[in-house]
Amino acid sequence: MSAAKTKPKPGKPPRPRGPKSAAGRVASANAAAPKQARARSAKPKRSAAAVAKAASSARVALGRKVPDFKVPGTGGRSVALKDASGSTLVLYFYPRDNTPGCTLEGRQFAALAPQFAESGVTLYGVSRDSLASHERFRAQHGLTFDLLSDADERLCRLFDVIREKNMYGRKVLGVERSTFLIDGAGVLRREWRRVKVEGHAQEVLEAARAL
Repeated sequence: MSAAKTKPKPGKPPRPRGPKSAAGRVASANAAAPKQARARSAKPKRSAAAVAKAASSARVALGRKVPDFKVPGTGGRSVALKDASGSTLVLYFYPRDNTPGCTLEGRQFAALAPQFAESGVTLYGVSRDSLASHERFRAQHGLTFDLLSDADERLCRLFDVIREKNMYGRKVLGVERSTFLIDGAGVLRREWRRVKVEGHAQEVLEAARAL
């Protein structure tokens, strides 16, 4: 007797496999979107306070070592902080060559330049003017110390001397007249901000001698 043939059970037809339709791809992308958004939101974001703290940590502070820098100066030389190791350094920042206040300040520092040198102090003036402008300024007013050209404002930003000023009714960013005294170990020992020119050079000399 022959075996009875088993009939296949009725059921759902197998789902065809193949490339997804356009509608299917859109649905899959929409389903994945929330996951991607969650992944992005999971990345830590720097708060405004953290950004401000990072910026402030890159600036000088009293009692702390000044980060090394290298700036072009008059006489065809580049000046780096590490080159002044072991000697006291004075950096005075001024707004612009050949303006009345800056000229007076330069002359007063120049008058005391021999005494700064005798006290083992190296003196530099700093502004955003070009080296060509600095050379003319030195020659015209007999400045016997070198001037540094901070055209890209890196040194000005490091010492935080860029301020908003009102010039003829217009807001501009300029250099606030400031002076910094750095000891032989590279530590910032004194700072003067919003400097009044008259008598300032003498005050800086006395502070340098007291180190």
